[in-house]
Amino acid sequence: MVIISVSRRTDIPAFYGDWFINRIKEGFAMYRNPMRLTQVFAVSLRPEDVDAIVFWTKNPRNFLDKLKYIEEYTYYFQFTITPYGKDMEPGIPSKNEVIETFIELSNMIGKKRVIWRYDPIIITDKMDLEYHKEKFEELCEKLSPYTQKCIISYVDFYSKAVDELNRINAKDLAAKELYNLFSTIGSIGKKYNLSIETCAEDVPVQEIGLKKANCVDGKLIKKLREEKGFCDNKEYKKDNNQRKACGCVQSIDIGIFNTCKHFCTYCYANFSRNLILKNAKKYDVNSPLLCSRLDLEKDEIRIREKDGSIKLDKETILK
Repeated sequence: MVIISVSRRTDIPAFYGDWFINRIKEGFAMYRNPMRLTQVFAVSLRPEDVDAIVFWTKNPRNFLDKLKYIEEYTYYFQFTITPYGKDMEPGIPSKNEVIETFIELSNMIGKKRVIWRYDPIIITDKMDLEYHKEKFEELCEKLSPYTQKCIISYVDFYSKAVDELNRINAKDLAAKELYNLFSTIGSIGKKYNLSIETCAEDVPVQEIGLKKANCVDGKLIKKLREEKGFCDNKEYKKDNNQRKACGCVQSIDIGIFNTCKHFCTYCYANFSRNLILKNAKKYDVNSPLLCSRLDLEKDEIRIREKDGSIKLDKETILK
């Protein structure tokens, strides 16, 4: 059995929900190895083969009416709401609209399954610590009745995003400055009975009463599965394909880079707007691959199993 990540690489609930539900109905999905694009993996999405599904999104409004198709599954949402405007997040609706969606989703599935991400935090001359204190508290007032946890992190200066971050004069904070930032945010969150956790940060936040986040969270998944009547003693292993400071357990991501149409300036998963638009044109709701098609001459198809991958005959998977 596997945990399916949907997806760190793109916002499937926002833009590609119909494709995902078709994959659920078909019982499998396929995805390309981002480091070797002709290597294609197939993974079962049958309920008996999936431990849990973790959704990552900034706007699941169009996905709410599709939750009925995944009632058999254990799942939860990582839902990002930040204080930034259209200049930095041009593809995201108004904050009021996104907050309404957050509340509606929480009312539908329960607040323990809707985790708020205030992520990434970006400090500039215009968006200093005082700015974030004010905006974070405003969001806490609105969201804290509908979630139990907020995950925070400071922006990473990935090569794909560094030009845009430099353009807005984003500050690359030193460890002491990060410590102060997280302490301040944590103090506000505690006022609203939120568990504040940091994502993939090396700062010793336990000293200020915060936790290290496990965004793909084995303990939460076990708890949610128990609530659905599953009793197993499975221990989930750390995902060594993620950064060293990342606390996530192993999962399989079925998304694809350069397909998210939020166009956020700080995004690490997109190279350019033109490439996103080019890939989006390849979107086929009936394809087993997101924004891609199988090439029977070039693609090497494998099936993912819990103990690794084995070569699979193409004709078999295409039946």
